[in-house]
Formats: sequence, structure tokens, C-alpha cells
Amino acid sequence: MDAMNNGGRRALVVGLGISGIATALRLRQIGWTPVIIERAAGRRSGGYFIALFGAGRAAAQRLGILDKLTDRGPDGAGYDIDRAGRRRPGMTFKDFGQPWMMMRGDVEEAGFAALPSDVEIRYATVPTRIEQDADGVNVTLAGTAGGTSVTERFDLVVGADGLRSTVRQLVFGPHENHLRRMNYMAVAYQLPGALPGYDQSDSVILAEAGRSMWIFPFKDRPPTVLLSYRTDDVDAEFTRPKAERVREVFGPEPTGPVLGAALDALESAEHVLFDSVEQVHMDSWHRGRVVLVGDAAWCVTLYAGMGASTGMAGADLLGTMLARHPGSVTEALTQWEQRLRPSISYLQSNGMQMRSLFVPATRLQLAWRRMMVRVSKMPVTSPLFFRWRTKGKAARMKDIDFAHPDLAHPGPAERVRAHA
Repeated sequence: MDAMNNGGRRALVVGLGISGIATALRLRQIGWTPVIIERAAGRRSGGYFIALFGAGRAAAQRLGILDKLTDRGPDGAGYDIDRAGRRRPGMTFKDFGQPWMMMRGDVEEAGFAALPSDVEIRYATVPTRIEQDADGVNVTLAGTAGGTSVTERFDLVVGADGLRSTVRQLVFGPHENHLRRMNYMAVAYQLPGALPGYDQSDSVILAEAGRSMWIFPFKDRPPTVLLSYRTDDVDAEFTRPKAERVREVFGPEPTGPVLGAALDALESAEHVLFDSVEQVHMDSWHRGRVVLVGDAAWCVTLYAGMGASTGMAGADLLGTMLARHPGSVTEALTQWEQRLRPSISYLQSNGMQMRSLFVPATRLQLAWRRMMVRVSKMPVTSPLFFRWRTKGKAARMKDIDFAHPDLAHPGPAERVRAHA
């Protein structure tokens, strides 16, 4: 069994998001002792929408949390609209496969509830120094509130601390060496209710050159909105109040009732994601006994829709490779990356391609997008378009269990047979 060869090993997991929780769950399954640290003073609440594709659901099942997750995606209509109120049939997110739609907090809550009670979690704690040798890693941990500091030793350090990872910066170098800016901003938040003239279950998209609004509905709660826009100066975007800056971007033309309601809701939204859209590109995701998982390592961007799925799949596979190579952490990490990298590289490319669909940068891209949507809704071509979107390589990659194509670790019973 997984746990038989790994007892007593201690891992530091940095970050209490989806990737970090999944990593701790999987390490605990194989007999390791994970210690989780989190910069925030407590668990985050809320969060924006996510899509959980087949790869993520397979990992969630092996991690023991799939039965705690629910597809919140409704069966409403999809519309493309303009500011004047005109609308035509448009796409929904499920035109790109069969993802489960949910909130980020749904996955985090399910994973957190599944963590054994003896898994140690330290809030308001960050790593400030990481030094390793052939046998282990010494990590200096600092409390962000009281200024306390302690150095502890671990067999493995996992950086699951997001796009601007502290672990990556300490071990692999400055952020600018690894972040690839796409020159877009993303603003996501929950609406208080349905938009004027539309049902709560409807998907609504307003696409213009260099800016767009996507409304993602849920069957059991108000919809969420994603505003995207192109920028030539990412750093300057963070120097202004976000609501003021977003209104400037979507002006000076009259907003119309739908976009206007969405912008009004931004003013009072409790949780708002306001960030630049970037990918992480690295020659290697591991160095010695330190490894990065999820957005810290590869960030496919929200345009690919695979952040949660790849984070869980990567964490799940990490545990499998550590169990298969109990005598060498570095060999396990090498094999893990070799198995995972081809799929992640493809999904990063797909994220770049999907960018023009989410927010066309030019009038030419906007015209192409409108033509594609029209073709997708025509009776003669609609079946072909649906097959392309759901059976093409991108859709297959998102829905297959790419982390475990050989089903080497499908569940508890099979684990016993595989490692007997």
C-alpha cells in the first residue's frame, strides 16, 4: 500500500488553497505528515467561479472529496448582447465540454473538511528562508502578526502558494524570471441577482474590441461576472481604485442597462478578484527537495478554465510518484514532472488561444468571434461545431484523467492491488 513505505516523512505545504489542500490530502494518504502554513490569518471565504473538468473530478474522487462537490451549472440559455440591448443566441461555458461549475470555495471547503484532524495548519505564517541538502530542507518560518521566527526541518517542501509564490521566489529566483504577462486584466465578483431582462440561469456575454463581460450563472445562487480588458501598462492598473478604473475602461460610451447593472454591482461586491492575467513558465518545477504545484508552477490562466483541475491533478500525481519512489524524493519529483509537463504545456497553449475568445484584442478578432458564434448556432453547422468543441484535442485533454492515464491509482481498493 502507499502508506507502508513512507511513514514518518514530514512535508511543508505552503498555501491553503485548492492545490495546497489537495497536496496535503494526498501526502497524508501515502503516510507522510504534512504541515500546512498559510499567509492569511484564517481560511478564505467566497471566491470566484471555477470549472471542474474530468481531469479535476478524477483527482477529486481519488482524494475522497468528489461526493462533497456539486455541479452548480444551470441549463439556461446563452446570449451575446450589445450595449443597446440587442441580443442573439450565444455560447455557454458548457459549449466547451461538460465541466462542473462551482465556486472556488466549494472545492476548498470540501478539501478542508476531508483533512484529518491531526494535520497541523499554521495561519499567519510565511517562509522567509529555505536551505536544503541531500537529506532534507531547513525552512525558516515567520509569524506575520507577532514577528516570531523558527527554523524547522522537512523531507519535502511544496510551494502551492499561487501565482506570486514566495517559495518560488526564495528557491527559483525573482517573479519576473518566470511570469509571462498577457497584458490583460481580470475582474471577477458575484452579482446580487439576475441582470435586467435575463433569468438567473442565463449566460450573457458582451464582447467588444479589447474588453468583455461574461456572466456565469449558477442554478442555486446569483451569477458571477468576469470583466476582462486589455492594457498596455499592467503596473499602472494597480494604482487606481478598481471600480473607478473599470468604469473608465468600459467608457465613455453609455453602458446600457445590463453592463451598467454589472458595473454598479462592482461598487458593493464583498469579494473582488482584480488581477493581471499571467502565465508561469519554468524550465523545471522542482529543485532538489522543493517542488511547486498549481499556479505557482504553471498557471494556465482562467481563460483555459483548468486552474483547479490541474492543481488537484498535479497534487494527486505528486503523491503517487512519491509512493512509487520511496527511496528517492528527487527521483519521484523528476518522474512526476516528466509525466505531467506535456499536458500542462498543451493547456497553457490553449489558454493563450482562448484569450481571443474571452476578450478579442482587435476589431478583426471581434469579427472572427462573432462569425464563429453565428456558425455555432446555425442548424446545419451547429452539430459540427459542438463536436469540435467537445471532442477536439483541447476538450479531450480537459476531460481525460491525464495525471493517471494508466489508472495506477484509481481508488483505495485498487491502491492495495497496485502496490502489493
